[in-house]
Amino acid sequence: MPELSLAPAMGESAAGTADAPPQLPLTALRMATLPDPAQASSLLDRIARGVCTRKPRAVDRPLALYGAGNLGRMARAWCERVGIPVALVIDARANDIQDDPYWRGLRVRAPEAVSRQDRRDCLLAICVASGPNAPIEAQLLAQGWHDVVPFYDVADALRARHPLSNGWFAGALTPADREGIAAVMANWQDDVSRAHHLQFVAWRALREEWTFEAAPVLEADRFFIEPVERALGPHEHFLDVGAHQGEVLTRFIARVHGRFESATAIEPDSASRSALLRVLSALPETQRARIGVLPVAVGEQSGRQRFAHGLGYASQLSAIGSDEVAVHSIDDLGLAPTFIKLHLEGHEWPALRGARATLLRQRPIVAATVYHNRDGLFATAQWLMRTLPRYRFWMRVHSWCGTGAVIYCIPEERLA
Repeated sequence: MPELSLAPAMGESAAGTADAPPQLPLTALRMATLPDPAQASSLLDRIARGVCTRKPRAVDRPLALYGAGNLGRMARAWCERVGIPVALVIDARANDIQDDPYWRGLRVRAPEAVSRQDRRDCLLAICVASGPNAPIEAQLLAQGWHDVVPFYDVADALRARHPLSNGWFAGALTPADREGIAAVMANWQDDVSRAHHLQFVAWRALREEWTFEAAPVLEADRFFIEPVERALGPHEHFLDVGAHQGEVLTRFIARVHGRFESATAIEPDSASRSALLRVLSALPETQRARIGVLPVAVGEQSGRQRFAHGLGYASQLSAIGSDEVAVHSIDDLGLAPTFIKLHLEGHEWPALRGARATLLRQRPIVAATVYHNRDGLFATAQWLMRTLPRYRFWMRVHSWCGTGAVIYCIPEERLA
């Protein structure tokens, strides 16, 4: 059995005051070794027996944001969209951030410069997904904050007004969940995949932050883990589904040193697509000429659906969207990809079902995000494992708070 040590992060015993009891910190569980299949099953049983004590957090007091990086900027945009004012922004780089036009008009403070009253009165949302939240939360409680939660817990309470879905709670695992997760874990290619799957499920089901020392969370290799890199060649037809502003497409081009047959970027959001086209215009003509851009959404069937525009990373097919967009199945697009990347804010499994004929005919590498809804616990992976013969499968978590989870599928012949 892996070495287990419950690690309540520093500051767990921070004292409260008469008018505000202390917030218990997130549970942190650290494991020194990777779980083999039997050990993974035992750890899954631990999750299935557990009870989640947290829930989506309504904003019932002034909201402060901790962290002004990429997630902090997304959090501010989310606040503007749902009509919640930001009372305070806390970041160690406060002096630099105050000069950034994006934060103009807001109070920005370094952690040590926040008043005792603000620490008592504000709900503090941690806007950090590049590292573990448990030690951050516990340190903030030790500094006198009374109400501290991950930002995605706040966002999940207002899903009816904004479709951002990174903060979902799985709830208690059912026996069918336990069986499905166990079956998927048994088919991962390596113990790191099992560790990351457990880490993902523990956060979603219990809001416990598990860390496996031998399975670090790496952002830099998202979509291009080492087995994918080894399988890539100079004749790829790359299909970037949910291309956003071309971040992954340009990384793909760099990974293959500009040697690829073709690429197709699919992006239905007009603002993101305009930024994507600007990025592509800066590429050498020899590369740009091999890249097509499709202004459509992707789903299981072709038709039209409502779409939430203008939300940056969170733009997506959604019943609360204000517009309709054309939706096509990948099979109907008539493409011949050798590598498909999908990042569709929770619509990956329908898109994959609409690509079944393409997957079986072309046998591409597949990299699909699975952290936007409960399908990510096992259903998407299970469908892929049952649908794709003679493939091998990996899972990696590339960021914290249960986000950045990607399934990788590589045909055996590409690994030879």
